[in-house]
Amino acid sequence: MNKNFIITGTEGFIGKAVLKALKSRGDCVYQIHQDKNQWENDLELENQVKDCDGIFHIGAISDTTLQDCNEMLYWNYTLSKKLFNLARKYNKKVVYSSSAATYGLGNNIPTNIYGWSKKLAEEYGLKACEKFVALRYFNVYGPGEEHKGKMASVAYQAYQKGSFTLFPNKPLRDFIYIKDVVNANLAAFKLDRGVFDVGYGEPMLFEDLVSGMGIKYDYTTEDKIPSWYQYYTCADKNMRIPGWEPYYPVSDGTFDYIKCKLNEK
Repeated sequence: MNKNFIITGTEGFIGKAVLKALKSRGDCVYQIHQDKNQWENDLELENQVKDCDGIFHIGAISDTTLQDCNEMLYWNYTLSKKLFNLARKYNKKVVYSSSAATYGLGNNIPTNIYGWSKKLAEEYGLKACEKFVALRYFNVYGPGEEHKGKMASVAYQAYQKGSFTLFPNKPLRDFIYIKDVVNANLAAFKLDRGVFDVGYGEPMLFEDLVSGMGIKYDYTTEDKIPSWYQYYTCADKNMRIPGWEPYYPVSDGTFDYIKCKLNEK
């Protein structure tokens, strides 16, 4: 049976991909954009929540370098609280797009405003809603990032430039392909509650990602590395969504990415 969902962030990378998947199944979707007029239309928002089968809250400011606390917390925390309160009122399930940035340097203390905004929203949702699933994304890459500019993945930036300058000292990241992230969202909706890592579960070098796309690279100097930079991230396989496993290792994800980009031409 087709369902009626609310989804935020459909102008963004992950939101657009999840929206496409829901529509391909025949589900009806009400989209909430990053627009204050839409968010502040209390009656319309409440009516949509009341009549929906569930909420995918994906929209947020994703610029991890933004230093404006008020702007970041308004979009990522205050408006999330508003949506979660309505979900509680009408007993609706929420699948929330959180972030591995909540882990910080491995001590569960975020190192930037973005990480704090996601951590606060996640904690509020877990307290406010009976049915709440938080997905902590690791390094997502794949087709559909064109609008993200400096926040696009290294894979996309390297492909666009034809070469890339990496940080030295071999930092490791858990890269997760967008198609796996979409399937993680669909799998998460089958659950009622929990916090889950959405990553491949294997740390990889940026060199592996870039070279997998056939892109040449060199290195910047160590003084260009920010003090808060994470040298290592890896999803905990014990925190995976039950019944979901990623399909695309970096070798397959980069191959599929290149194929998708070539098909766009």
